[in-house]
Order: sequence, then structure tokens, then C-alpha cells
Amino acid sequence: MKFANAQEVISYLYSLPHLHPKNDLSFIKKVLAELGNPQDKVKTIHITGTNGKGSTSYYLSNLLKKAGQKTGLFVSPYVYRFNERIQLNNQDISDDDLVKAANIVQAACDRLEKFSLVTFEYEVAIAFVYFAQKKCDYAVIEVGIGGEHDKTNVITPEVSVITTIGLDHEKIIGPTIQDIAREKSGIIKNHRSVVLGNVPQNVLLILLEKAKAENASVYQLGKDFDVSVAKEINYDDPNHSLTFKLRPKVEAFDIAVAFKAFSLLKLNLSTAEIEQAINQTTIPGRYQILQKKPLIILDGAHNIQAMTNLLNVVHAIAKQKQGHVYALVTMMKDKDLEQVFDLFDKQDQVLLTTLSYPRVAKENDFPIDVQRRYNYEGNYQTGFTELKKKLNDNDILLVTGSFYLVSAILNWKGKK
Repeated sequence: MKFANAQEVISYLYSLPHLHPKNDLSFIKKVLAELGNPQDKVKTIHITGTNGKGSTSYYLSNLLKKAGQKTGLFVSPYVYRFNERIQLNNQDISDDDLVKAANIVQAACDRLEKFSLVTFEYEVAIAFVYFAQKKCDYAVIEVGIGGEHDKTNVITPEVSVITTIGLDHEKIIGPTIQDIAREKSGIIKNHRSVVLGNVPQNVLLILLEKAKAENASVYQLGKDFDVSVAKEINYDDPNHSLTFKLRPKVEAFDIAVAFKAFSLLKLNLSTAEIEQAINQTTIPGRYQILQKKPLIILDGAHNIQAMTNLLNVVHAIAKQKQGHVYALVTMMKDKDLEQVFDLFDKQDQVLLTTLSYPRVAKENDFPIDVQRRYNYEGNYQTGFTELKKKLNDNDILLVTGSFYLVSAILNWKGKK
């Protein structure tokens, strides 16, 4: 089989199964070996975490690019188009390069008879082939789900990063937060540094024990480096004192973790260049402001931890402006729906919606109590328009619960 264009590649990827019967790395390792192990030809930084791993990946890749490094970036999900998943120096992979890399991967699969990859494995293989072809100096690799069994966990990174740990994907890597921590600790590698972000105390020991077993140096937020938020973001460690433009507190943690990981690579950047690289970073679909007055915010928060952080920020802004919060929300039906909706204030005006995507919750997938509490509009464009009409200048419209919804609104209303 040979792909003729990018749409053929993308259609084929989405026709593949999502999971193997056996949750291990044997399939991806076999195809990478057939490809000459391209993942070993590029220096990597590996990033996991329940929340913040995407933002951290973007901040880190911007710092590397600023330091003159040819920088690959592998992230998920995409917001505007599939090609965002694989980037080189902040540019999405071109359709031509996507087709070339996919044909190389497919030829390797064809040589391995009766052999097929799942969607994410195929994407990982394409990314590593592309980064090796382009002779990247570094590639920032964001984990898909978890860590130890994630299909990206075929690298020996220069630095590993664990941003934070909370409840998400419990059915796959849970059920407890301790199980999730053990799974994420799987990216800590022998004699390689690990940077830990805002990790809850009840699982911190699991990560520290894994690091000790691997003889990995640990750099911990709040102990080895710190960040605070006032009128701006202030970062401090024994060698650096930096100031960044104000962003939500959760973003401040991501900035701190990204910079700490970058500093361990011993690349030269002036204080001004570091601050500029961070301040100029935009992260698609994460606290993205579509309009300033009235304020419209898009954020793909889709679990308890992310939604708690987001609503803390949004409610604080609404209180300051003496305005109301309106929210257009859908979620995947396998998420903690009831607990997430309990995070909204009673006075928030929430409108439920859906998308034509199999995993997205339809009206009857929302808990009965949530259905009773909030109205439902099956067409997200109609829902968005209805809420927008209700806004006064001091009000906030929040679009959240799923990157798919954020993506749909941005592709309809926003321009890249």
C-alpha cells in the first residue's frame, strides 16, 4: 500500500484500531527496529502528567528553538488540523512530508508480514521518522496516556518531566491515583534527570522511589526551583531569577517546569531571550482568548483537576468584573461527568452540547442530575450563538470540557 496524499494518510490512521489486546510496547518497538530505530537518532525530552503536559511541551520547544536548536514537537490532540501533532521549529509537518514519512512506516509494516499498528503507534512512528529525517537537535515528546506503557516510551530522553498527577483515564491506567503515579513514573530513566511539577504529596514518594531506583537526579517544584504569581510570574532557582507576563497560576507551574528542564540541557540563552521565548508562546486550545470584550475563553479542560484550575481563574475574573459566567460544555462520555459539573457555581449559566464524534456525550449520556440542572442544545454552533447573545460587556463565555469542542469552535470562528 502507498499513500498518495495527506487525507489518505489521516483517513487510514483513523481506520486503525485504538488498542492492542496486549498493552505493551512490542509492536511499536518491532516496527521502529525495522525502521532502523529513528527515535535513537535524535535527543529527546519526554513529558507526561495528568494536566499541563501539552503547555509544558510548547514552552519547552519554544525555548529550544530560541537557543538555535532544530526542534521537533510531538503533541496531542490537535486543535486546527492533524498536522499540528508533529511540528518542526513551530511549523506543522507539511502534507508532503507527512505522506513521505507515512509511506516509509507503511513499507516497514508491509515487510513485517501479518503486522499492524494501532492509530497512536503509527503516529509515533511517523513522528520519529520525520524528526530523524530532518536531523533535529532535540524533539519534545508528549506522552499520549500514562507513561510506562505509552507508545512514546521507547526513548532514553535527556530529561524526563512529570507535570502533575490527578485522576484521569482511570479505566486505562487507574483506578487509583497511586496506580496513575506508578504508570507515569515509567518515563523516569536510568541516570537521566527528572523534573517534577505540582505533584500531590500522597503520590510524591512513588515518583521519588522510582527515581532513586533508576539513579535519576530529581528537580522538584517548591524544593529545587519555585514560581509565584502576583502581578506577573516570578521564577527562582539557585542560578536564575526570571519574570514572565501574567498567565493563570496553573500555566505558571508549566512555565517553571519547562524552564527547569531546559536549564538542565546547558544551552545558552540570555535572561531577556528566555523571557521572550516564554512570553511569545501561544498554546492552541488552552486558555485561548477568542474575544476580549465581552471575554470569550476556550479551554480543553476535560478532567477534575484541569476544570478546577480553569474555573478558579474564570470565577476570579468574573468576580472582579462583577459579571456572570456562561459556559458551553460537552465532554467525552467516559469522563467523571458528575464530579466535573459539581465544580460550576450555582449562578453559572451552563449549556450542554454535543458533537458528531462517537466518544462525545449525547444528551442522555450526561448524569440525570446534570440533565435536570442545565439546558441542552444538540447543535454547538446554535448553542454558542445563543450564549453569546446573552453576554453583557462584563460577562464571560467559556467553551470547555473537550478539545474536540474547542477545535470545532476555533475552526468555525477563529483563525490561526
